[in-house]
Amino acid sequence: MTGRDVLRINQLEISLKTGHRILNGVELGIAPGRILGVIGESGAGKSMIGSAIADTLPRGLGISGGSIAFDGLTLTDMNAKTRRDLLGRDIGFIPQEPMSALNPSLTIGHQVCHHLARIGLRTAKARKDRAVELFAEVGLDRPQALLENYPHQLSGGMLQRVLIAMAFASNPRLVIADEPTTALDVTIQKKVVELIARTRELHNTSVLFITHDLQLAAEICDDVSVLYAGRIVETGSAHRIINAPRHPYSRCLNLATPNLTGAMAPLMILPKTMPGPVERTEMQGCEFAARCPLVEDLCQTSRPPLAESAPGHWSACHWPDRTGSVRAPAVTGQTGGWTLGCTPVLRAKGLGKTYRQHDWLGRVREIQALRNLDFEIREGEFVGIVGESGSGKSSLTKMIVGLEDVTSGELEVAGLNRTTTPRAQFFDKVQLVFQDPQSALNPRRRIGSLVTQALEARAGSLSAADHKALVTGLLAKVMLPPEVAERFPDQLSGGQKQRVNIARALCSNPRLLIADEIVSGLDVSVQAQILELLRALRREAKFSLLLVSHDLAVVRHVCDRTLVMCKGEIVEQGPVEEVFGNPQHPYTRELVAAAHGALVQADA
Repeated sequence: MTGRDVLRINQLEISLKTGHRILNGVELGIAPGRILGVIGESGAGKSMIGSAIADTLPRGLGISGGSIAFDGLTLTDMNAKTRRDLLGRDIGFIPQEPMSALNPSLTIGHQVCHHLARIGLRTAKARKDRAVELFAEVGLDRPQALLENYPHQLSGGMLQRVLIAMAFASNPRLVIADEPTTALDVTIQKKVVELIARTRELHNTSVLFITHDLQLAAEICDDVSVLYAGRIVETGSAHRIINAPRHPYSRCLNLATPNLTGAMAPLMILPKTMPGPVERTEMQGCEFAARCPLVEDLCQTSRPPLAESAPGHWSACHWPDRTGSVRAPAVTGQTGGWTLGCTPVLRAKGLGKTYRQHDWLGRVREIQALRNLDFEIREGEFVGIVGESGSGKSSLTKMIVGLEDVTSGELEVAGLNRTTTPRAQFFDKVQLVFQDPQSALNPRRRIGSLVTQALEARAGSLSAADHKALVTGLLAKVMLPPEVAERFPDQLSGGQKQRVNIARALCSNPRLLIADEIVSGLDVSVQAQILELLRALRREAKFSLLLVSHDLAVVRHVCDRTLVMCKGEIVEQGPVEEVFGNPQHPYTRELVAAAHGALVQADA
């Protein structure tokens, strides 16, 4: 270990019991006060690095080679007790899922104070005072009152800030942040990023920032290491890797990310999938070769070493100088020029939603979730809804599909009044695609049965031949081969599962398709697949789309118009380019400013 590095990982290998490697020869170093980002798709091994440091590797995995040194101490040689004592005191950890990281049956104050006792605060008063101080430091309102709250009473952003406060409570030398902003609103994400950066500067803490979000890494990190199939394929300053990558994988990740400014362009879709541990074992050449746009014969037979291709910039590629030539392929067929219909598929006028809450004394409190919404969606139009959590987006979509009743105003879907028309009549009119593709699919049913599930509610049945033809056609619409019909959900990737969900929604030929955060939390490469699929379906102009998203760049890439919601109201609406390019409402300007802060695009 060098004298400068707080964390030094040398030739780290993590293997299954079968001997197949998850990580292979990983080298990382973080100097005091620096933030190192580790990026890559799911399956690359990013979280395994954090788990290896924290000694929380999943069952069946173990460190089979290399070493991890922290502040001159070799963690891999320590006994379990000594290592645990370091964790929480000298090494902080910010997990990906704040809700699952906290006990729902204990108050926030109890859990934070327990952590403070573990790191050495002896008296209850000292622990309580320190907890209040930490809450104020991370920007939480009413810190004293928060001590008595339970996790379910706080938003995702507030819970994440609680965990950040706990991670920095002991002024640790190192903090491991594992996807700390996944699925957070853009404004909350910005606050979390600023908080980590500010706290880092205050205590000179080193941070290992694990993320699949290239843009986010560019904003917060000093240095970036790109991980692919268990190996580091590129490492250097964050600015250089984002703006002048020297490995085609890094370049492809950048091209797969939608932008909020500049010319609209198709996203890069990486073919195939990342090779798994078993497949990698048999490879003699570069693991990225099967997906690489620059591949040549040498790549198949010779694995390139990680070498310095420019001052301070290391790349594992035979052709680093050719990386800049990689471009997303042009879209074939029609790319625009579609005509929107004049008839509204959805019309809301004065729409409102009020919930009634009962306390333990039986008292009733009314909460107005939506008020006076006025908007339309025309035939063939793609409309996006943006806004923070709690703005009313979910309440609106639930009313449209019939999961919530209309409290006030008018709501028409395909010419039918949502209040007075029986729910069964909307069966073919509107369909919903859920955020989590895994939980939306029955794991015991084959894909062919799942995509035609909507037909089960109808009278009559299809012949075997007609059913097969329908399934094949639906899968073709979402760019899946016919053989997928015989597989089960757990045999598909995350992107394939989401495409199956879209195919199922299209089975009934809906007039309106609602997509609720369908790319949230997905890898940038999988996200690109789904967004380009929507654009391809858009060219058919067979349905209207209502896209709910916290990502403004995603909405810009797919939609014609956008609605901006804040505290249950539509504060701004109009064409996407006008709203995001020249926002008029202060809240919209805040959203756009936060999104711009997270966007660092490579030169096209």
